[in-house]
Amino acid sequence: MTMESASGVRFAENRSQKESLHEAKVERIARQLRTRTGTRPVSFRKKSPPHQVPKRNDKRRTDEKIDLGDLDQILEIDPVGMTCTAEPAVTFDEVVQATLRHGLAPIIVPEHKTITLGGAVAGCSIESMSFRHGGFHDTCLEYEIITAKGEVLHCSPQHHPLVFQMIHGSFGTLGVLSKLRFKLVRVAPYVHVTYETYATLEAFQQGIWRHFNAQDVDYLDGQIFSPTKHVLCVGRFVERAPAVSRYDWLKAYCESIPRLSEDSLTTYDYLFRYNRGVTHVKPKSFIGRALFGKLVHSDSVLRAANRFHRFLPEKNPNVIVDVFVPFSRTAEFMDWYHREMHFYPVWCVPFRRMRDYEWLTPRWWGGVHDPLFLDLAVYGLPQPEGRNLYKEFEDELQRVNGTKTLISYNYYDEETFWSLWNKETYQAVKQRTDPDNLFRDLYTKTCRAALGL
Repeated sequence: MTMESASGVRFAENRSQKESLHEAKVERIARQLRTRTGTRPVSFRKKSPPHQVPKRNDKRRTDEKIDLGDLDQILEIDPVGMTCTAEPAVTFDEVVQATLRHGLAPIIVPEHKTITLGGAVAGCSIESMSFRHGGFHDTCLEYEIITAKGEVLHCSPQHHPLVFQMIHGSFGTLGVLSKLRFKLVRVAPYVHVTYETYATLEAFQQGIWRHFNAQDVDYLDGQIFSPTKHVLCVGRFVERAPAVSRYDWLKAYCESIPRLSEDSLTTYDYLFRYNRGVTHVKPKSFIGRALFGKLVHSDSVLRAANRFHRFLPEKNPNVIVDVFVPFSRTAEFMDWYHREMHFYPVWCVPFRRMRDYEWLTPRWWGGVHDPLFLDLAVYGLPQPEGRNLYKEFEDELQRVNGTKTLISYNYYDEETFWSLWNKETYQAVKQRTDPDNLFRDLYTKTCRAALGL
């Protein structure tokens, strides 16, 4: 046997062992669901903290738990087919480190290192390749789903297609995602970023539209710093960089955006450039960062918030929200935002409309004709006494035919909620995967139980 063939045999054996171990984990979870006798709602226990806005009275903390912590292995990287197969508790940090060895990376890499693959599917994660490829879920090819009855479904656009589509954005209410396969993209060692500064929103949007039509860049996002300062961050892969910047300690990437005309980062550092904060980074002082800058990041903040949730504000929490606005309605929305909210910066991620997603109603899609959305993210907006800014965002989004992610506080009444999210398709899948409502329904979990109701 040659060395090459021996290596191939070892690879096949290792892959077989991983699959066998995975099947044993799946059987453990399925058996726990099949033999369950309790009546309490069920949610999932994971190693990483949930990347949702932490809420003081979230009922999930007292749910019966299904432990998914050991679903944390990369099962296969196919450098020829450019795909990765992995379990859902794998973090993007782990995936990026593994795939970069092959000159590859996930097409969509969320901004924080400890976001998991499963979390990115459940919450519809996006980032700066979204102007080409939509959300992370749009790059997924197959899912393995464990139903509430302990049945294992293999889902794709060809097999159980409605289940496959509706798992996106379902926040764990339709079943347990136990394995997924998703596409990768070839990357270079470095990313060169140029910063295009615009005085008006119109010019900023023209810059986005130009790159969207030309598809002449690899990454595209931006920040709105005021009504008269908008910066578009344009990233391109390069093989060499004379010098590279690091933003994992004393410096913060979001603070460099309005100050620089260009920048270079390793591809790894670019993908996680916002790990310490997208629009605001703490500590702010040099001494504070020198002492604690390496310790304060997305994972540490979320772990602390979940552990000490009793100290979270019960009333008027700061606003953390991602909204999706049709490209042609952005000026209307931002006029309202500048007038009513005037809090900056606002992160801006162009998002390509890949399909009319089944989880939103046909009525909602009927008012949207744009091929592009802008995801506008607001992090840390203080709420004044006597106002519910979250509700004001929800009302304004209905006026401009926008929507929002459900990771934040949600104040929709049930009728309004199901006028946006597609109850018909949701219930069709719910009846197949969770007929007894073991995992709560989407409205109850995100709009009521999250608030302790």
